[in-house]
Amino acid sequence: MTKVARKMEAAHRTSLAKGEVGIREKKVVPTLAAFLENRIEPWASRRGSWIWYRSGMRALLRYKPLSKLRLDQIRGEQAGDFAARRLSQGLQAGSINSLLQVLRRVLRLAVEWGALESAPKIELLTGERRRERVVTREEESRYLTAASPLLALVATGLRPDECHRLRREEITWVNGCSGLCW
Repeated sequence: MTKVARKMEAAHRTSLAKGEVGIREKKVVPTLAAFLENRIEPWASRRGSWIWYRSGMRALLRYKPLSKLRLDQIRGEQAGDFAARRLSQGLQAGSINSLLQVLRRVLRLAVEWGALESAPKIELLTGERRRERVVTREEESRYLTAASPLLALVATGLRPDECHRLRREEITWVNGCSGLCW
């Protein structure tokens, strides 16, 4: 009977060594600072939203209690401490929420890229002032009349890269002018 038990034990050890049993070796999880510098910065620098990421990353890197933590150690509590610190420095809720959104996105990318098992829930601050105003048709008309042709194109909702790709024959105005009327 002991020979059978030894053979079973040897077979089990072999399957453990091959990784067939389901026991996985725990991955080394990077710190927030290392992940930002080595993974996020190269990735974000090729995107149109680079400035948003860069400003958020700088603020996160300056706050050492958060940036020195491994990604799997970051919880809502640490994000809350970061937000409280920024509030004490006089930042508005909207500015802090932007930084928290960068942190939230970074942690979700860490999950997507396999550096983290799951992302914690990061709560945004309440009391953010929204400044939203709709321009009336009269104000729009006065502005477009006074603006330079290029500025008028951008003001009508075109992104700068879309504006620069336009050709004259692609532009028509409601008032009947074809092209920019230069």
